[in-house]
Amino acid sequence: MAKLRGNAAIVGTAESDLGLVAPDMTPFDLMAQGTMRALDNCGLELSDVDGYFCATSQSRMAAMAMCEYLGIQPKYFDSTQIGGSSFMAHVAHVQAAIAAGVCEVAVVAYGSTQRTVSRAAASQRDPLPHEDPYRPMMPPSAYAMAASRHMHQYGTTREQLAAVAVAARDWAKLNPVAFRREDLTIEEVLNAPMISYPFTVRDCCLVTDGGGAIVLTTPERAKDLKQKPAYVLGTGEYISHATITCMPDMTVSGAAHSGPIAYKAAGIGVKDIDVFELYDAFTINTLLFLEDLGVVKKGEGGAFVASGAISPGGKTPVNTNGGGLSYCHPGMYGLFLLIEAARQIQGVCGDRQQKNVDIALAHGNGGVLSSQCTVILGSGDTL
Repeated sequence: MAKLRGNAAIVGTAESDLGLVAPDMTPFDLMAQGTMRALDNCGLELSDVDGYFCATSQSRMAAMAMCEYLGIQPKYFDSTQIGGSSFMAHVAHVQAAIAAGVCEVAVVAYGSTQRTVSRAAASQRDPLPHEDPYRPMMPPSAYAMAASRHMHQYGTTREQLAAVAVAARDWAKLNPVAFRREDLTIEEVLNAPMISYPFTVRDCCLVTDGGGAIVLTTPERAKDLKQKPAYVLGTGEYISHATITCMPDMTVSGAAHSGPIAYKAAGIGVKDIDVFELYDAFTINTLLFLEDLGVVKKGEGGAFVASGAISPGGKTPVNTNGGGLSYCHPGMYGLFLLIEAARQIQGVCGDRQQKNVDIALAHGNGGVLSSQCTVILGSGDTL
Protein backbone atom coordinates (compact mmCIF):
# COMPACT_ATOMS: atom_id res chain seq x y z
CA MET A 1 0.00 0.00 0.00
CA ALA A 2 1.34 3.42 -0.92
CA LYS A 3 2.48 5.63 1.95
CA LEU A 4 0.07 8.55 2.22
CA ARG A 5 1.26 10.36 5.36
CA GLY A 6 2.84 13.60 4.18
CA ASN A 7 2.72 12.69 0.47
CA ALA A 8 0.80 15.90 -0.33
CA ALA A 9 0.98 19.44 0.99
CA ILE A 10 -1.22 22.51 0.85
CA VAL A 11 0.99 25.20 -0.64
CA GLY A 12 -1.50 27.86 -1.73
CA THR A 13 -4.67 29.27 -0.16
CA ALA A 14 -7.10 31.99 -1.16
CA GLU A 15 -10.59 33.27 -0.54
CA SER A 16 -12.62 34.69 -3.37
CA ASP A 17 -14.70 37.79 -2.76
CA LEU A 18 -16.83 37.20 0.35
CA GLY A 19 -20.03 38.54 1.86
CA LEU A 20 -22.37 39.90 -0.80
CA VAL A 21 -20.91 39.70 -4.29
CA ALA A 22 -22.12 41.60 -7.32
CA PRO A 23 -25.21 40.10 -8.99
CA ASP A 24 -23.19 39.35 -12.11
CA MET A 25 -20.88 36.93 -10.23
CA THR A 26 -21.64 33.21 -10.52
CA PRO A 27 -20.36 30.30 -8.41
CA PHE A 28 -18.01 29.51 -11.30
CA ASP A 29 -16.64 33.07 -11.29
CA LEU A 30 -15.93 32.71 -7.58
CA MET A 31 -14.22 29.33 -8.00
CA ALA A 32 -12.09 30.70 -10.82
CA GLN A 33 -11.24 33.77 -8.75
CA GLY A 34 -10.20 31.59 -5.82
CA THR A 35 -8.23 29.27 -8.09
CA MET A 36 -6.18 32.05 -9.66
CA ARG A 37 -5.56 33.73 -6.31
CA ALA A 38 -4.43 30.47 -4.69
CA LEU A 39 -2.09 29.70 -7.58
CA ASP A 40 -0.64 33.21 -7.31
CA ASN A 41 -0.29 32.72 -3.56
CA CYS A 42 2.12 29.82 -4.05
CA GLY A 43 3.77 30.86 -7.31
CA LEU A 44 2.25 28.31 -9.66
CA GLU A 45 0.44 28.83 -12.98
CA LEU A 46 -2.84 27.46 -14.30
CA SER A 47 -0.78 25.45 -16.80
CA ASP A 48 0.79 23.57 -13.86
CA VAL A 49 -2.59 22.20 -12.70
CA ASP A 50 -3.19 18.56 -13.64
CA GLY A 51 -5.85 17.78 -11.03
CA TYR A 52 -9.03 19.76 -10.37
CA PHE A 53 -11.47 19.11 -7.53
CA CYS A 54 -14.55 21.20 -6.73
CA ALA A 55 -18.11 21.13 -5.47
CA THR A 56 -21.01 23.53 -5.08
CA SER A 57 -24.70 23.12 -4.34
CA GLN A 58 -25.43 25.20 -7.45
CA SER A 59 -24.04 22.73 -10.00
CA ARG A 60 -24.44 18.99 -10.44
CA MET A 61 -21.34 18.69 -12.63
CA ALA A 62 -19.06 21.33 -11.18
CA ALA A 63 -15.73 19.84 -12.24
CA MET A 64 -16.81 19.55 -15.85
CA ALA A 65 -18.05 23.13 -15.87
CA MET A 66 -14.94 24.51 -14.19
CA CYS A 67 -12.50 22.72 -16.48
CA GLU A 68 -14.29 24.27 -19.44
CA TYR A 69 -14.43 27.67 -17.72
CA LEU A 70 -10.68 27.64 -17.03
CA GLY A 71 -9.74 26.08 -20.35
CA ILE A 72 -7.88 23.15 -18.79
CA GLN A 73 -7.89 19.40 -19.39
CA PRO A 74 -6.49 17.95 -16.18
CA LYS A 75 -5.43 14.31 -15.89
CA TYR A 76 -7.72 13.90 -12.89
CA PHE A 77 -10.94 15.67 -11.86
CA ASP A 78 -13.46 15.14 -9.10
CA SER A 79 -16.70 16.84 -8.01
CA THR A 80 -17.65 14.56 -5.13
CA GLN A 81 -20.60 16.18 -3.35
CA ILE A 82 -21.33 15.17 0.24
CA GLY A 83 -22.20 18.62 1.54
CA GLY A 84 -19.90 20.86 3.53
CA SER A 85 -17.35 18.10 4.15
CA SER A 86 -16.82 17.53 0.42
CA PHE A 87 -13.52 19.38 0.42
CA MET A 88 -12.00 17.21 3.14
CA ALA A 89 -12.95 14.21 1.00
CA HIS A 90 -11.30 15.94 -1.95
CA VAL A 91 -8.07 16.28 0.04
CA ALA A 92 -8.14 12.54 0.73
CA HIS A 93 -8.69 11.91 -2.97
CA VAL A 94 -5.81 14.23 -3.87
CA GLN A 95 -3.56 12.17 -1.62
CA ALA A 96 -4.60 8.98 -3.37
CA ALA A 97 -4.23 10.52 -6.83
CA ILE A 98 -0.73 11.78 -6.07
CA ALA A 99 0.25 8.40 -4.61
CA ALA A 100 -1.01 6.73 -7.79
CA GLY A 101 0.98 9.14 -9.96
CA VAL A 102 -2.18 10.45 -11.60
CA CYS A 103 -1.55 14.12 -10.82
CA GLU A 104 1.07 16.35 -9.24
CA VAL A 105 -0.56 19.78 -8.78
CA ALA A 106 -4.18 19.77 -7.63
CA VAL A 107 -6.65 22.57 -6.95
CA VAL A 108 -9.63 22.16 -4.61
CA ALA A 109 -12.20 24.94 -5.15
CA TYR A 110 -15.62 26.15 -4.05
CA GLY A 111 -18.00 28.99 -4.88
CA SER A 112 -21.54 30.00 -3.91
CA THR A 113 -23.82 33.00 -4.39
CA GLN A 114 -26.44 31.91 -1.87
CA ARG A 115 -26.76 35.33 -0.22
CA THR A 116 -27.29 37.03 -3.58
CA VAL A 117 -29.80 34.54 -4.97
CA SER A 118 -31.22 33.26 -1.61
CA ARG A 119 -30.34 30.10 0.24
CA ALA A 120 -33.33 28.25 -1.19
CA ALA A 121 -32.39 29.09 -4.76
CA ALA A 122 -28.79 28.01 -4.16
CA SER A 123 -29.70 24.61 -2.70
CA GLN A 124 -30.66 21.34 -4.31
CA ARG A 125 -32.52 19.24 -1.72
CA ASP A 126 -33.76 15.69 -1.96
CA PRO A 127 -37.34 14.99 -0.78
CA LEU A 128 -37.60 14.06 2.90
CA PRO A 129 -40.64 11.76 3.10
CA HIS A 130 -40.34 11.17 6.85
CA GLU A 131 -39.81 14.83 7.76
CA ASP A 132 -41.47 17.05 5.14
CA PRO A 133 -45.05 16.35 6.37
CA TYR A 134 -44.12 18.09 9.64
CA ARG A 135 -42.93 21.19 7.75
CA PRO A 136 -39.59 21.62 9.55
CA MET A 137 -37.27 24.52 8.78
CA MET A 138 -34.32 22.65 7.31
CA PRO A 139 -31.52 22.42 8.19
CA PRO A 140 -31.95 24.42 11.46
CA SER A 141 -34.71 22.15 12.80
CA ALA A 142 -32.58 19.05 12.26
CA TYR A 143 -29.65 20.46 14.20
CA ALA A 144 -32.04 21.84 16.82
CA MET A 145 -33.22 18.28 17.47
CA ALA A 146 -29.63 17.23 18.15
CA ALA A 147 -29.15 20.21 20.46
CA SER A 148 -32.37 19.49 22.34
CA ARG A 149 -31.39 15.86 22.82
CA HIS A 150 -27.94 16.86 24.12
CA MET A 151 -29.58 19.32 26.54
CA HIS A 152 -31.97 16.63 27.78
CA GLN A 153 -29.35 13.92 28.11
CA TYR A 154 -26.40 15.88 29.51
CA GLY A 155 -27.86 19.03 31.02
CA THR A 156 -26.33 21.29 28.38
CA THR A 157 -27.78 24.80 28.58
CA ARG A 158 -28.69 27.46 26.07
CA GLU A 159 -26.11 29.70 27.76
CA GLN A 160 -23.40 27.13 27.03
CA LEU A 161 -24.45 26.94 23.38
CA ALA A 162 -24.41 30.74 23.25
CA ALA A 163 -20.82 30.70 24.51
CA VAL A 164 -19.84 29.01 21.24
CA ALA A 165 -21.28 31.91 19.24
CA VAL A 166 -19.58 34.48 21.45
CA ALA A 167 -16.21 32.73 21.14
CA ALA A 168 -16.55 32.67 17.36
CA ARG A 169 -17.36 36.38 17.33
CA ASP A 170 -14.33 37.15 19.51
CA TRP A 171 -12.12 35.37 16.97
CA ALA A 172 -13.85 37.18 14.09
CA LYS A 173 -12.88 40.52 15.63
CA LEU A 174 -9.28 39.53 14.87
CA ASN A 175 -10.06 38.70 11.22
CA PRO A 176 -10.30 41.77 8.95
CA VAL A 177 -12.41 39.96 6.32
CA ALA A 178 -14.96 38.47 8.75
CA PHE A 179 -18.58 39.29 7.90
CA ARG A 180 -19.64 40.03 11.51
CA ARG A 181 -17.15 41.77 13.81
CA GLU A 182 -19.28 43.74 16.25
CA ASP A 183 -19.45 42.80 19.93
CA LEU A 184 -21.68 39.88 20.91
CA THR A 185 -22.75 38.76 24.39
CA ILE A 186 -24.40 35.65 25.79
CA GLU A 187 -27.52 37.69 26.51
CA GLU A 188 -27.68 38.97 22.94
CA VAL A 189 -27.50 35.42 21.60
CA LEU A 190 -30.27 34.26 23.94
CA ASN A 191 -32.51 37.24 23.19
CA ALA A 192 -32.10 37.21 19.42
CA PRO A 193 -35.08 36.08 17.28
CA MET A 194 -35.88 32.41 17.77
CA ILE A 195 -35.35 30.26 14.66
CA SER A 196 -35.93 26.69 15.83
CA TYR A 197 -35.75 25.94 19.55
CA PRO A 198 -33.24 26.07 21.17
CA PHE A 199 -31.57 28.11 18.42
CA THR A 200 -31.90 31.83 17.96
CA VAL A 201 -30.53 33.45 14.83
CA ARG A 202 -27.15 33.89 16.57
CA ASP A 203 -26.88 30.12 17.12
CA CYS A 204 -27.09 29.70 13.33
CA CYS A 205 -24.40 30.19 10.73
CA LEU A 206 -24.22 33.21 8.48
CA VAL A 207 -25.70 33.27 4.99
CA THR A 208 -23.05 34.78 2.72
CA ASP A 209 -21.68 34.55 -0.78
CA GLY A 210 -18.11 33.42 -1.23
CA GLY A 211 -15.64 30.80 -2.23
CA GLY A 212 -11.98 30.04 -2.48
CA ALA A 213 -9.39 27.44 -3.31
CA ILE A 214 -6.37 25.56 -2.04
CA VAL A 215 -3.47 24.18 -4.05
CA LEU A 216 -1.84 20.87 -3.15
CA THR A 217 1.27 19.29 -4.57
CA THR A 218 4.05 16.82 -3.81
CA PRO A 219 6.58 17.44 -1.01
CA GLU A 220 9.35 17.64 -3.61
CA ARG A 221 7.64 20.39 -5.58
CA ALA A 222 6.43 22.16 -2.43
CA LYS A 223 10.00 22.93 -1.36
CA ASP A 224 10.50 25.38 -4.24
CA LEU A 225 7.29 27.40 -3.83
CA LYS A 226 6.49 30.71 -2.12
CA GLN A 227 4.61 29.46 0.95
CA LYS A 228 5.52 27.15 3.80
CA PRO A 229 3.91 23.75 3.10
CA ALA A 230 1.17 22.36 5.33
CA TYR A 231 1.52 18.61 4.88
CA VAL A 232 -1.48 16.28 4.88
CA LEU A 233 -0.70 13.87 7.71
CA GLY A 234 -3.97 11.97 7.86
CA THR A 235 -7.61 11.93 6.80
CA GLY A 236 -10.75 10.14 7.92
CA GLU A 237 -14.23 9.89 6.37
CA TYR A 238 -17.52 8.57 7.71
CA ILE A 239 -21.19 8.73 6.71
CA SER A 240 -23.72 7.67 9.34
CA HIS A 241 -27.04 8.67 7.74
CA ALA A 242 -28.65 11.00 5.22
CA THR A 243 -31.79 12.21 7.04
CA ILE A 244 -31.85 13.31 10.67
CA THR A 245 -34.59 10.82 11.57
CA CYS A 246 -32.17 8.02 10.68
CA MET A 247 -29.26 9.35 12.78
CA PRO A 248 -28.37 6.47 15.14
CA ASP A 249 -27.71 8.71 18.15
CA MET A 250 -28.34 12.45 17.98
CA THR A 251 -25.68 13.11 20.60
CA VAL A 252 -22.89 11.31 18.72
CA SER A 253 -21.78 12.35 15.24
CA GLY A 254 -19.67 10.47 12.72
CA ALA A 255 -16.71 12.54 13.89
CA ALA A 256 -16.34 9.86 16.57
CA HIS A 257 -15.29 7.57 13.68
CA SER A 258 -13.56 9.91 11.22
CA GLY A 259 -11.40 11.48 13.92
CA PRO A 260 -9.75 8.25 15.13
CA ILE A 261 -9.20 7.16 11.51
CA ALA A 262 -7.37 10.44 10.84
CA TYR A 263 -5.38 10.25 14.10
CA LYS A 264 -4.20 6.75 13.25
CA ALA A 265 -3.20 7.75 9.72
CA ALA A 266 -1.32 10.78 11.06
CA GLY A 267 0.31 8.84 13.87
CA ILE A 268 -0.77 11.36 16.52
CA GLY A 269 -3.25 11.80 19.35
CA VAL A 270 -5.73 14.56 20.05
CA LYS A 271 -3.38 16.15 22.60
CA ASP A 272 -0.84 16.78 19.82
CA ILE A 273 -3.16 19.20 17.99
CA ASP A 274 -2.44 22.91 18.34
CA VAL A 275 -5.56 24.39 16.70
CA PHE A 276 -8.98 23.01 15.79
CA GLU A 277 -11.02 24.29 12.86
CA LEU A 278 -14.50 22.76 13.27
CA TYR A 279 -17.53 23.10 11.02
CA ASP A 280 -19.82 25.36 13.07
CA ALA A 281 -23.01 25.52 11.03
CA PHE A 282 -24.80 25.77 14.40
CA THR A 283 -23.52 26.18 17.93
CA ILE A 284 -24.24 22.53 18.77
CA ASN A 285 -21.78 21.44 16.05
CA THR A 286 -18.72 22.83 17.80
CA LEU A 287 -19.76 21.23 21.07
CA LEU A 288 -20.49 17.83 19.50
CA PHE A 289 -17.25 17.76 17.52
CA LEU A 290 -15.13 18.68 20.54
CA GLU A 291 -16.62 15.67 22.29
CA ASP A 292 -16.57 13.26 19.37
CA LEU A 293 -13.00 14.14 18.37
CA GLY A 294 -11.85 13.41 21.91
CA VAL A 295 -11.01 16.88 23.19
CA VAL A 296 -13.42 16.34 26.10
CA LYS A 297 -15.58 13.44 27.23
CA LYS A 298 -19.15 13.04 25.99
CA GLY A 299 -21.45 15.39 27.86
CA GLU A 300 -18.66 17.72 29.02
CA GLY A 301 -18.64 19.98 25.96
CA GLY A 302 -21.04 22.54 27.39
CA ALA A 303 -18.98 23.27 30.48
CA PHE A 304 -15.80 23.28 28.39
CA VAL A 305 -16.94 25.94 25.93
CA ALA A 306 -18.47 28.04 28.73
CA SER A 307 -15.10 28.07 30.52
CA GLY A 308 -13.54 30.18 27.77
CA ALA A 309 -11.25 27.36 26.64
CA ILE A 310 -12.06 27.84 22.94
CA SER A 311 -11.95 31.64 22.93
CA PRO A 312 -8.94 33.83 22.08
CA GLY A 313 -6.41 33.26 24.85
CA GLY A 314 -8.00 29.93 25.81
CA LYS A 315 -6.13 26.65 26.08
CA THR A 316 -7.81 25.10 23.02
CA PRO A 317 -8.04 27.52 20.08
CA VAL A 318 -11.12 26.68 17.99
CA ASN A 319 -12.28 28.33 14.76
CA THR A 320 -9.61 30.99 14.82
CA ASN A 321 -11.00 32.81 11.76
CA GLY A 322 -14.43 33.38 13.34
CA GLY A 323 -16.03 30.29 11.87
CA GLY A 324 -19.24 29.89 9.98
CA LEU A 325 -20.99 31.73 12.79
CA SER A 326 -19.15 35.04 12.27
CA TYR A 327 -16.55 34.87 9.46
CA CYS A 328 -18.45 33.53 6.45
CA HIS A 329 -20.73 30.69 5.45
CA PRO A 330 -21.68 30.42 1.77
CA GLY A 331 -23.49 27.14 2.35
CA MET A 332 -20.69 24.54 2.18
CA TYR A 333 -18.11 25.80 4.64
CA GLY A 334 -15.53 23.00 4.72
CA LEU A 335 -13.00 24.57 2.36
CA PHE A 336 -12.56 27.57 4.66
CA LEU A 337 -11.58 25.26 7.52
CA LEU A 338 -8.76 23.86 5.38
CA ILE A 339 -7.67 27.37 4.40
CA GLU A 340 -7.46 28.51 8.02
CA ALA A 341 -5.75 25.33 9.24
CA ALA A 342 -3.09 25.62 6.54
CA ARG A 343 -2.57 29.33 7.23
CA GLN A 344 -2.12 28.71 10.96
CA ILE A 345 0.68 26.26 10.14
CA GLN A 346 2.16 28.75 7.66
CA GLY A 347 2.08 31.47 10.32
CA VAL A 348 0.30 34.05 8.16
CA CYS A 349 -2.86 34.77 10.19
CA GLY A 350 -1.93 38.17 11.60
CA ASP A 351 -3.60 39.13 14.88
CA ARG A 352 -5.28 35.75 15.27
CA GLN A 353 -2.10 33.73 14.62
CA GLN A 354 -1.36 31.14 17.30
CA LYS A 355 2.21 30.52 18.41
CA ASN A 356 4.20 27.50 17.26
CA VAL A 357 1.44 25.73 15.34
CA ASP A 358 2.79 22.40 14.09
CA ILE A 359 -0.43 20.39 13.84
CA ALA A 360 -3.88 21.67 12.87
CA LEU A 361 -7.14 19.75 12.53
CA ALA A 362 -9.86 20.71 10.05
CA HIS A 363 -13.16 18.87 10.47
CA GLY A 364 -15.93 19.05 7.89
CA ASN A 365 -19.63 18.31 8.24
CA GLY A 366 -22.19 17.71 5.50
CA GLY A 367 -25.94 17.32 5.33
CA VAL A 368 -27.63 17.17 8.73
CA LEU A 369 -24.69 15.85 10.77
CA SER A 370 -24.52 13.23 8.01
CA SER A 371 -21.05 13.17 6.43
CA GLN A 372 -18.06 13.76 8.70
CA CYS A 373 -14.54 14.15 7.32
CA THR A 374 -11.39 14.99 9.26
CA VAL A 375 -8.08 16.26 7.87
CA ILE A 376 -4.93 16.68 9.94
CA LEU A 377 -2.22 19.01 8.64
CA GLY A 378 1.33 19.36 9.90
CA SER A 379 4.43 21.48 9.49
CA GLY A 380 7.68 20.11 8.10
CA ASP A 381 8.79 19.30 11.65
CA THR A 382 6.05 16.66 11.90
CA LEU A 383 7.36 14.54 9.01
